[in-house]
Amino acid sequence: MSLSADDIGILHNIVAPERLRTDHDSLAVYGRDWTRVFRPAPAAVVFPSTVEQVQQLVLRAQERGWALVPSGGRTGLSGGAVAERGEIVVSFERMNRILEFFPEDRMVRVEAGVVTQQLQEYAEAQGLSYPVDFASAGSSQIGGNIGTNAGGIKVIHYGMTRDWVMGLKVVTGRGDILDLNGGMIKNATGYDLRHLFIGAEGTLGFVVEATMALAPAPRDLRVILLAVPDFAAVMPILQAFREQLELTAFEFFSELAMQMVIERTGLPRPFAARAPFYVLLEFEGEHASTVEQALQLFASAVEHGWVVDGVLSQSETQARQLWRLREDISETLAEHTPYKNDISVIIRHVPAFIAAIDAIVAAEYPDLRVVWFGHIGDGNLHLNILKPADSSVQQFVERCQRVNLRVFDVVRTYQGSISAEHGVGLTKKPYLDYTRSAAEISYLRAIKAVFDPCNVINPGKIFDQIPEDSEVR
Repeated sequence: MSLSADDIGILHNIVAPERLRTDHDSLAVYGRDWTRVFRPAPAAVVFPSTVEQVQQLVLRAQERGWALVPSGGRTGLSGGAVAERGEIVVSFERMNRILEFFPEDRMVRVEAGVVTQQLQEYAEAQGLSYPVDFASAGSSQIGGNIGTNAGGIKVIHYGMTRDWVMGLKVVTGRGDILDLNGGMIKNATGYDLRHLFIGAEGTLGFVVEATMALAPAPRDLRVILLAVPDFAAVMPILQAFREQLELTAFEFFSELAMQMVIERTGLPRPFAARAPFYVLLEFEGEHASTVEQALQLFASAVEHGWVVDGVLSQSETQARQLWRLREDISETLAEHTPYKNDISVIIRHVPAFIAAIDAIVAAEYPDLRVVWFGHIGDGNLHLNILKPADSSVQQFVERCQRVNLRVFDVVRTYQGSISAEHGVGLTKKPYLDYTRSAAEISYLRAIKAVFDPCNVINPGKIFDQIPEDSEVR
């Protein structure tokens, strides 16, 4: 799609000329997310600053045949914010205000462009916390987090983004402005449309404001990093610690992941021992008895042969340093053009699931570096295949896509998800039926048709165009 002079004039009537960009650099930056598989090719980027401007963009899009793609912090990993077919990118970075705080309700109303870390710091200033956290917190935006139902490193204790969304203001693909739920805990008045927009990847409309719940501030967080001799020991460690401690995080990663992070960042190796895998767990250590219990659990894990070495943080600085060994993995791998699988099953199936996936990886990628890490405490695993230097991106991706068929067959066998927290976007779209039934996908299409009948909002994401006969059968 290319824009005519009339189109440009209409856009200038909605946003000021300086809030519309068509230069090559802006199109390249705002037309993509963290995936590097797709070539960005938007027609323009607009920066609305009000809900009414967003509404006008949608209404004019229906009249002019524009396609609109929402853009937040562009940290997505499935191509959900990619504009590759002449779409107009709608960036929310100008809609970044914290609008209202409700201390009695422990809630805050924000615009969609508020950065996750900005909300976390605001909550901290109120003596509270916004506990949904991930490596991209410094650049991801709340609207994007809602669009993908982002999870991250604290899901085992605090849940997903969905669990913290108390209300939404959205502009639908019809151009209607809807205020959903109004922040209420109890509201038994029919369908809760708010939850349709959470995880919808912007395909039903634009999230423009959100009312987010806040939590009490955690007290004296402690981090333990354990060296583990094999993956079979990871789940017994989880069970043992979880029975005795209220964990706020339980993560794992491979030796190759640690090695690459240390080489890139210069962080010190936390202990002399090297092991195939590492487990990082976090808990509140406000009471000395809790810390003593953690040390006893560590000693017991060593006796059982589940752990060969470990370290308990003694300060906030050391805790942050240990967390960096886990949180810096994604940024470290980015320069190696990884092909990412973000898969999940229920915790009971994790050991057998990992064994089955690992056998496929060993057979299909004997010549490639493979990095495992993930939120093992909630059944979410990240499998990263690193592109060899002598392979083109296209050749590498095609090879990984062929292997996907075997990997996702295992996901389907265990009734898991092909995308635990990264969304479907473009990269997972061909595999949606491995997790969703034909009947479910039919319902999804019908919902899309209700909220966006002209298919102007993020078209081609999650599934392809809406069939003319989109009724559920």
